[in-house]
Amino acid sequence: MPRRQFAALSARPRHGAATGRDRVRTARPFSRIGRHSNMTTNSEEMRSLIDTGALTGGLGATMGIEVTEASAERVVARMPVEGNRQPYGLLHGGASCVLAESLGSIGSMIHADQFGRIAMGIEINATHHRSATQGHVTGVATPVHLGRTLATWDITITDDEDRKVCTSRLTCVLREAPKEA
Repeated sequence: MPRRQFAALSARPRHGAATGRDRVRTARPFSRIGRHSNMTTNSEEMRSLIDTGALTGGLGATMGIEVTEASAERVVARMPVEGNRQPYGLLHGGASCVLAESLGSIGSMIHADQFGRIAMGIEINATHHRSATQGHVTGVATPVHLGRTLATWDITITDDEDRKVCTSRLTCVLREAPKEA
């Protein structure tokens, strides 16, 4: 890679740009945010995303994912098995991956916000240990690595009886937020 391109990808801020150390932000717990509880965040912008449901909207909403806890240290959500089954009546493996990626992405976005960056998933893997046929599954995401350019999460999904259904790992790249036009 040419030196010029490499310099553009470095984690060093541009001349005059604020660094994470220059900005002082404190995490604030929110007593109630929509259907969500026990959430903390670092900025009004991130709070707005949580308040409007943007972090759990779209596919997550279609799948019935409900976030119950979200911070840069831990994200927890549950999802119904009903409506997310494959033709044999078992929880679809892709549904487990949607839950896992949703959790890791939310945690990564909260972490990235302190650097004024956004998070995008670049790699996910999953191992399905047992089937779930009814009730809900609960996913718990915990960080493996939280850096300035990458965030990696371990996600464990269990059934209502606390039996491990799936384990997954997600890596997100943290990039500068696009400039508004």
